[in-house]
Amino acid sequence: MDATANTSTTKPVIKSRFISHGTLPSRDLDATRKFYEEFLGLEVVRTSKISMMVRLGGEHVYAVVKTTAKPTMDRLHHNGVDVDNDDEVKAAHQACVAQAELWGLKDIAEPQYQHGTFSFMFRDMDDNLWEILSNPKGGYTWIFDQGDQEGKGHWAKDFRDKLPQAAN
Repeated sequence: MDATANTSTTKPVIKSRFISHGTLPSRDLDATRKFYEEFLGLEVVRTSKISMMVRLGGEHVYAVVKTTAKPTMDRLHHNGVDVDNDDEVKAAHQACVAQAELWGLKDIAEPQYQHGTFSFMFRDMDDNLWEILSNPKGGYTWIFDQGDQEGKGHWAKDFRDKLPQAAN
């Protein structure tokens, strides 16, 4: 069976086409939009008084919804933004540190090698957690070419040498 194919022999109940969207909270849509456009480089479309859609480089979008709650995204639930190489990760980190006060950024971690890439995380003004990382073109889609890797240690630090287009 092709490594990219569904490994189950059971037909899925839902005939899904692709994952189309996720949802992010925002306490101030105007400020969040400015941050998404001017700092992260996302494309933004306002869809209502309480929502907007954002995307970058593909068909997957996030619905950004105004909230009065103060949810805090944990490390397990974060958003990844890919850059071309490790130097771009370093430059993004420097920009986050330099402009933290302007954009309300906090908890800016140091760049490091983890789970097969060079990356760092930070929180935005809405406490959404972002990871800036160097990945090959197509992001983590290369993992599907590898097939199941459980027990093979594929997230090891030296796994970067096995990437289809080394990001470093």
